[in-house]
Amino acid sequence: MTKNAQYTREWLDIMENLDGDIAGRAAAHAYMETSTALVHYIQAESSFVPRLFDQETYNKMKWLAETAHRVCEKVMRRYLDDPSYRELFDYDERLRELILIPQRYDALLPFARFDVFLNENTLTGGFCEWNADGSSGMNEDRELNISIKQSKTYELFATHHDMKTSDLFNPWVEEFIKIYDTFENRVERPTFAIVDFMENAVVDEFKVYARYFGMHGYPCLVEDVRDLVYDAEKRELRDKKGRKIDAIWRRSVTNDILNNWEESQPMISAVRDGAVALIGSFAGHIVHDKQIFDAVFWPETREMLTMEEKQFVDEWVPKTKFLDDEHIDLDEVRKNKNDWIIKPTDQYGAHDVYAGSMHSQEEWEEIVDRFANGKAGAPFLVQTYLTPFRTELLPIENDLLVKDDADISRETVQYNNMPGLYSFNGTFGGVFARLGPKPIISQPMGDLTSAVIWVDCEMQ
Repeated sequence: MTKNAQYTREWLDIMENLDGDIAGRAAAHAYMETSTALVHYIQAESSFVPRLFDQETYNKMKWLAETAHRVCEKVMRRYLDDPSYRELFDYDERLRELILIPQRYDALLPFARFDVFLNENTLTGGFCEWNADGSSGMNEDRELNISIKQSKTYELFATHHDMKTSDLFNPWVEEFIKIYDTFENRVERPTFAIVDFMENAVVDEFKVYARYFGMHGYPCLVEDVRDLVYDAEKRELRDKKGRKIDAIWRRSVTNDILNNWEESQPMISAVRDGAVALIGSFAGHIVHDKQIFDAVFWPETREMLTMEEKQFVDEWVPKTKFLDDEHIDLDEVRKNKNDWIIKPTDQYGAHDVYAGSMHSQEEWEEIVDRFANGKAGAPFLVQTYLTPFRTELLPIENDLLVKDDADISRETVQYNNMPGLYSFNGTFGGVFARLGPKPIISQPMGDLTSAVIWVDCEMQ
């Protein structure tokens, strides 16, 4: 059994002995209110109680992230190299063409985040989803750690423990630069750009990364995909101010590219011509699309995996099937609602995600019928529902700065956990700790973020 709950109780006991450490909580809250931890221009909700992880948890998370990364790369490589394997995936034809655009650098999956439900008592569990393009949360962890570090609770806890945080900026920036250095059309003194559709972007996080790239000696712009201009004759991609771009960190998810197909053509053309390095490439969609949870069980995939990787898939990847009569018994899904969760194959932000445990039998049957057999106009999946691990924290207290101290709650609540495990080109980078009160952990369902601290750990 890990020491995580013991560490959390120790943190809470220190806080309680400080009469709730209201001053520390208020200062942390005030910091976050003016911080760069914005999600779609809204201040991220957060808790004063960090996720405190021990060495055993660190080792397990590192193994999970790095093993998942290896499995993903094998699936991606087989897709790129084997036309018959490609036919097993249900993709838009435009998407197939994007995926097959050559990368021209030495990294198949530069950046990923693997969201997992981890029972911290047994270190067993299963994945929620895997993400490549569009993965975020790094800046929230950075800002949250800054917000709590000046509190008396943190200070007293730290007198008994060695406390470390993950640097989710410098290692990735340095890895990005290394990847660009392998690009076959690299230039001296390149300019980089972080690119997305700004209405969907975590813009403040992008700006923080741009500063880190600058500190490493590389100018970095933050750009909307639709503002890019490509001169095919000169083979130059520029922003609307005329600044040349040599490499892109693609934060725009592929379905947003498809939904803005014509406006995305300048970037796509530049990538196709090799005029710019797209890090990561459109092949990252193979990881982002939830079909991969079915693909890892196919005989064609299992023949590529080691015995350890097969066992990893069997133990950690939930059953995932298309929600149609061809792939699963829909009556079984209807009858056993608490065992299932329904998701679109390719979305983000928990849009159109339905956990059977949150609905009455009548509601669930209506949901199944609404999305089964392509009725919604796009394919949906049904997946084994995994019960999240619950931990203690202080709930969101939005009026913290205006309430009288006596009126501020000291009571903890139990929240569900979904840690996201970052992988920088195959190396474990750290964790994005999201928690929520409901079976689905997402912003519309009242989720929040906690700082991640490694307690008495040797990090590799």
